[in-house]
Amino acid sequence: MPSKVTEGAERGWIVPIGGAEAKHNDARILERFVALCGGRDADIVIIPTASQLADTGARYEGIFSELGAARVTAIDFDTRRDAEEKNRLQRIEQASGIFFTGGNQLRISTLLGGTPIAQAIRASNARGVPVGGTSAGASILSEHMIAFGKEGSSPTAGSVRLAPGLGLTNRFVIDQHFRQRDRLGRLLAALAYNPFLVGIGLDEDTAAFINPDNTLEVEGSGAVTVVDASEMQFSSMDQVSENEPVCLLGLKVHILVAGATFNLATRTASAGSLVSPKQTH
Repeated sequence: MPSKVTEGAERGWIVPIGGAEAKHNDARILERFVALCGGRDADIVIIPTASQLADTGARYEGIFSELGAARVTAIDFDTRRDAEEKNRLQRIEQASGIFFTGGNQLRISTLLGGTPIAQAIRASNARGVPVGGTSAGASILSEHMIAFGKEGSSPTAGSVRLAPGLGLTNRFVIDQHFRQRDRLGRLLAALAYNPFLVGIGLDEDTAAFINPDNTLEVEGSGAVTVVDASEMQFSSMDQVSENEPVCLLGLKVHILVAGATFNLATRTASAGSLVSPKQTH
C-alpha cells in the first residue's frame, strides 16, 4: 500500500513515461522532471535495475547532469541483499528525485519488492519527493503492475499477467509503448480483472505528470489513453476460456495529448490548456 502522507505534507509527484523519451533535443519531459526535483539544486538517484545493459545508469547520469541537476547518482541492485545496505538507503533518503530506467519490470519487482529500499522510496514519495520512471520503470510505480502480456487491440482471457508493483499509488495500472506496440487489449484485460483501477496507456515520448492532488497532466509528443472502468456494466472475463475475446460494456475512454488532464479521484477529463478562451464561453 502507498505510504501515509503525514499531516500538513504533500505526496510527491509521480511521473510515468511511455519509453523512448527525447533525451537531448526537445527533452521537455526530462527537463520538467528535473525542475520538479529542484532544478539547479536537484539531487537525483537513478535506479537502472530493470536494464541489463551495463551503461544504462551512467547514460542517465550524463543526461540529467546535462539538464542541470546538481547531483546525479546511479544505484544498481544485483541481489536482494543490496537493497538492505545502509549506504544505498541513506542515498535514497537524501535524494530530491528518484528515477527508474527501462528494461524488464520484473527485475525491479523481484529484486526490490518488499525490501527496505522499496519502503524508503515509498516513504520519500509520501514526504514530497518526485518519483518517475520510463518504460518498465513506469510500470513498476503503481501497486498493480502489468508484468507481461500479448499485443493486440482486443482483450482476450489470459492476454495479460499482473504482478505487485512498487505501490506508490493504488489508483491506476500503467502500460507503456502503448500505441507503438498495440497494447490496448492487454490494458483492457487488466481492467476486466480489477475495474476499480484507471487504465493509463502511455505512448512513447509521452508522460503522465501526476500531482499531489491526483490530477494527471500529459506532457510529450504522443498521447495518453485513459480507460475508466468504474462504471463497467458487464464483463464476460469470468465466462470465457483462455485466448477467447472478452465482452466489456460501459467503459469510458479518453485520448489526452500534451496539456490535457484527468483527475484520478473524480474520474473527470479536461482538455486543459488546449481550450482557447473563445471555447470556454
